[in-house]
Amino acid sequence: MTNRRNFLGGAGAITGAIAAASVGKVAMAALPEPVLQDKPDTMPPLAPPTGRPYNPVVTLNGWTLPWRMNNGVKEFHLVAEPVVREMAPGFKAHLWGYNGQSPGPTIEVVEGDRVRIFVTNKLPEHTSIHWHGQRLPNGMDGITGLTQPAIRPGKTFVYEFVARRPGTFMYHPHADEMTQMAMGMMGFWVTHPKAKHPLIDDVDRDFVFLLNAYDIEPGSATPKIMTMLDFNLWSWNSRIFPGIDSLNVRLNDKVRIRFGNLTMTNHPMHLHGHEFLVTGTDGGPTPRASRWYEVTTDVAVGQMRQIEFLANEEGDWAFHCHKSHHTMNAMGHDVPTMIGVDHKDMVRKITKLVPDYMVMGERGMADMTEMEMPIPDNTAPMMGGEGPFGSVEMGGMFSVVKVRKGQKAGDYSNPGWFKHPQGTVAYELDGPLPDPPRSRSAGAAAMPARNLPARNIEVQIRKPPSGHSGH
Repeated sequence: MTNRRNFLGGAGAITGAIAAASVGKVAMAALPEPVLQDKPDTMPPLAPPTGRPYNPVVTLNGWTLPWRMNNGVKEFHLVAEPVVREMAPGFKAHLWGYNGQSPGPTIEVVEGDRVRIFVTNKLPEHTSIHWHGQRLPNGMDGITGLTQPAIRPGKTFVYEFVARRPGTFMYHPHADEMTQMAMGMMGFWVTHPKAKHPLIDDVDRDFVFLLNAYDIEPGSATPKIMTMLDFNLWSWNSRIFPGIDSLNVRLNDKVRIRFGNLTMTNHPMHLHGHEFLVTGTDGGPTPRASRWYEVTTDVAVGQMRQIEFLANEEGDWAFHCHKSHHTMNAMGHDVPTMIGVDHKDMVRKITKLVPDYMVMGERGMADMTEMEMPIPDNTAPMMGGEGPFGSVEMGGMFSVVKVRKGQKAGDYSNPGWFKHPQGTVAYELDGPLPDPPRSRSAGAAAMPARNLPARNIEVQIRKPPSGHSGH
């Protein structure tokens, strides 16, 4: 549930949070009341109560930031602050974010809107906000030291510009990025077209989320900010499977999914059961002549992708990054490969000293999902999540697109597991199988060679000219 904070009273009053030189003529009482969200659930779309109408988006495991209209200007209030984010049930991380969450709330506006964003800094260090991909005055671009002074702790800055073009964007700090982005400071921005656009189709469902990554030691809660490549938690909107909500749609809905990449590597995003078109990037909608059907699209660092498809196949369809280590959680990346190693003698000796010792990995890693091994208090299993047929054996960047005939328009609730029609599920074959014929005669090669030259072949060898020793 969304809660409101009153910054206008008490010891922590906004009096100490406004830099008069920064805010200028904006009176203290004119600040819009900041809104806080601390639940990890996917919130329903926020229908525009004021301003021009549009078809709102749904933020996966997130929400849209409310605003107010002030003399024709759409005003928002972001609060940069430390947050506690539940990344999966039983696993909470100490991150930095906005308005109680990491990522921060999605900002939705309409092309041509004049937007004013108040940014209050409750971090222990200075910050700023860069509006990734926007066309705006240079002084509103949010680069600490280059286009503006830093927002010091306890101060509030105001950004104001016109949303000049429709599209899919992000916001994130451009101050101590190594720390602040590694701690989860980022958010999504959507600018809807002001009228019918020749390259932007109407859709029934419009989902958004950010790709982000963390290095959090099992049992701890705070990311390691110096990590450059060896992350152990790959997440969507700071959630890891099985904590990522499913994307629930109605059969034959036209679905749009927008995602941005603020990790340190690329992500090939793969959808099962359907083909999609890449209809937009952070540069705007793609020309129709440049679109072709895909089932996987690669998203590089700092990029946005917008895909669209017709959900015309019922079922529970996997949707994930196709890098295999990005669909697992912490604890498994440093496990040595033990496939095929017989541990029996070693286990007998070790269990005399350590009775609870168990061996892992000699048949692969899937056994780990069934062992229910004890893990540190604040972490998540490396692979897990129960499906209707057992463990899904996934983690990290993995979710499910649930397509249902009975899902009502505007209903984003989870319909449960798909009930497969009889005869449409892969099954185990009963009874013994005869050995398949491998060749025409026992002992012969499975693919006999034909038309080979005679065995006795005279070969002439010519030595290289002198002076090339070593040939």
